[in-house]
Amino acid sequence: MAVYAAGFSVLAGLEHRAFETGRFDLGNMVQAVWSTAHGRPLDVTELDGDQINRLGAHVDPLLVAFTPLWWVWPSPTMLLVVQAIAIALGALPVFWLARKHLASERLAALFALSYLLYAPVQWLALDEFHPVALACPLLLYAVWYLDEDRLLAASPFLVAATLTKEEVPLAVAGLGIWFTVARGRRIAGSALAIGGTALAALFLGVVMPHYRDGDSPAFYDRYDAVGGSPGGILETAVTDPLVLLEAVTEGRDLTYIFQLALPLAGLFLAAPLLLVAALPELAASLLSETATQTSIEFHYTAPVIPFLVAGAVFGAARFPRLAPLVPAAALVGAVALG
Repeated sequence: MAVYAAGFSVLAGLEHRAFETGRFDLGNMVQAVWSTAHGRPLDVTELDGDQINRLGAHVDPLLVAFTPLWWVWPSPTMLLVVQAIAIALGALPVFWLARKHLASERLAALFALSYLLYAPVQWLALDEFHPVALACPLLLYAVWYLDEDRLLAASPFLVAATLTKEEVPLAVAGLGIWFTVARGRRIAGSALAIGGTALAALFLGVVMPHYRDGDSPAFYDRYDAVGGSPGGILETAVTDPLVLLEAVTEGRDLTYIFQLALPLAGLFLAAPLLLVAALPELAASLLSETATQTSIEFHYTAPVIPFLVAGAVFGAARFPRLAPLVPAAALVGAVALG
């Protein structure tokens, strides 16, 4: 973890110093934190010059938590370093999960290393800075504590994760379904499922339009071909489901799925219930007309990675003889896709 955190902190910092970071997105995040530190919470400038609140673009108020750090280290590099450290810390719950379910510290260490070698995890630290990148380790800790049946301990991680981007509460809702069925916690799991869905609806239907003077979120135009909004997509699913099927089976979509699966030897397929939590973000990426959403080099993988990695652990527990394939596949994937 220390090697990953140090190495990717340096690489991300060098990327910025080489002018390889942009007005969008690192500059936008830095301005949001800077404005908050100077008494104008989450104030940012759009490309057309308009001043808006960041919540009108994305609901990621976790940015506010960086304000005290900005007072100490007022630099874009601070965001990049914190991101790399946070992502690296996600290896801990992976180790704990693997040690518990595989009954082997050696295999647990190899699975933790596989997480750090996983090509999407490595790219996540180099895609400038995005609050949603922090959802990756936060959701991994939530999975660990829920697997331990420690809902109270999981709660801070679940809450923090929902503050990283507007659709992440849907991943929490998916975890609620898993918690209900796989762990038999019907009341708590149902509360998570309902609460996560309601929070996502609030963010998308109320908060973002409020900060955009009633307009729909700007990124909805990425989904014009399949309905143009969550409601429109649901309508398309009922009236013309083949449109959705065609949208998620394009060549770049299938390549994306393959690149996510290969470094984990596809073992997460043996834990399909946990994959329910990854489906909202996967659907959002596969249905989008924006090519970057189906590339492992961008931050859109952040809410998906935790469930694929944890699912690989659960899959290895069902098929122990296949467990050694994951470290080998992760290493191959790091070389081929990194």
